[in-house]
Amino acid sequence: MKRASMDRFIDTIEWIAAAFVGIVAANIFIAVLLRNIFNYSIPDSFDIGRMMLGILIFWGIAATSYRGGHITVDLVWANVGPRYQRWIDVFATLVLLFVVTVQTWTLFDKVHGTYKDNVLTFDMGMPTWPFFAVAWAGDAAAVLLIAIRTWRLIFSPELMHDDPKIKPVE
Repeated sequence: MKRASMDRFIDTIEWIAAAFVGIVAANIFIAVLLRNIFNYSIPDSFDIGRMMLGILIFWGIAATSYRGGHITVDLVWANVGPRYQRWIDVFATLVLLFVVTVQTWTLFDKVHGTYKDNVLTFDMGMPTWPFFAVAWAGDAAAVLLIAIRTWRLIFSPELMHDDPKIKPVE
């Protein structure tokens, strides 16, 4: 993949995560509005909201993992030179890649089990496995983005800086 197409792929994953934020917010807003004003609840609103929140979390992991926007502790990193900072970044990203890969493997098992057991929502009897599958896709996207981040940290660290005004530490 060329650099531009890779960046479009990364941006697409981030937009998907953002769309799920909007969907979850809209679901909560509409459910509360209908319940408080019209004394009506959407069937399976709670189950759908709960599963959509799970989807949001896994797609959020994908969005934050590539950019390094997750919570970090940089006490050691801030006090070493640029060469060691890069090695710390590579090591931390490899650990993250391992952890998220194992998580993705186990989540696939959950999707398969939910499908096989025919788990349904309470009110409308909708199958829940598609929600788990979409969450798994977000986790799989996280593995891809972390692998891209690892590759870029090792072989092309200059591609990790999105803002041209921000210069890497020399």
